[in-house]
Amino acid sequence: MRFDLVDLQLFIAVADQRSITRGAERSHLALASASARIKGLEDALGVALLKRGRRGVELTAAGESLLDHARLVIHQIDAMRGDLAGFASGVRASVHFLANTSGLSEHLPKALAGFLREHRDVAVDIEERESTDIAAAITAGAADLGFAAEHALPDHIERFLFSEDRLALVTSKRGPFAGRRQIDFQEAGTCDFVGLTSATALQMHISKHAARLGMRPHFRARLRDFDAICQMVAADVGVALVPEAAARRCAKLMPLAIVRLRDAFANRRLVICARSFKALPRPAKLLVEHLRAEAV
Repeated sequence: MRFDLVDLQLFIAVADQRSITRGAERSHLALASASARIKGLEDALGVALLKRGRRGVELTAAGESLLDHARLVIHQIDAMRGDLAGFASGVRASVHFLANTSGLSEHLPKALAGFLREHRDVAVDIEERESTDIAAAITAGAADLGFAAEHALPDHIERFLFSEDRLALVTSKRGPFAGRRQIDFQEAGTCDFVGLTSATALQMHISKHAARLGMRPHFRARLRDFDAICQMVAADVGVALVPEAAARRCAKLMPLAIVRLRDAFANRRLVICARSFKALPRPAKLLVEHLRAEAV
């Protein structure tokens, strides 16, 4: 069985593009060379990997299995390159970590700062993603660790609880619902809203549930962090949905009222997840140990 990293990278490109032609272009290979490499892979493995049709290609069951393994191999190669390159800059290892909006803004900074102080030879490459995207990336082996809402994870992904979080509605002290303790999200449908930019993971989560309820919230402003959102709300620009942890922190400094949401989507268990904690590289295992100790 002989094939190389170029074969695996080409196969991933073909699978992503659902086309040998476009996969070849993405891999900077001539079409004839790409076709020969794919045929060589199939001959070496003794199975058909692709179903070829007029509109492109589809993966066979064997092709899906190879894609899963190929992504893992390429991820490990990239991690190796990054770790070795890190020696030149004084950083000896790195961890690829995906986190949702709440994790990046409220739950992880303190814990990550403590870890990085203790392990000065490790870097953490952290990227914001929606929880469902994190689940897909972890499954595909495209990241070491994830911080995500548990409801978005399939059963086969390993996880442990890091914290529990709720979404709350915040309003100014003189705004609508200021005297309420609880509310259904739909009741606020006619209010002006202040929200996160539409590309953020949490805003996408909120927008999906608004759409399921038939709501089309009107946004007066979109900002990049919870402090700025709460400042707008305190100035009576509109209401907002933010994590309760952020709402309570901001309410200590601003004239805000916090109203709990009754909706099930507002209750979120936030977890650290991995494809397999035992199979993680050592730097990622060190980070997992630290985060377990910091979990509530």
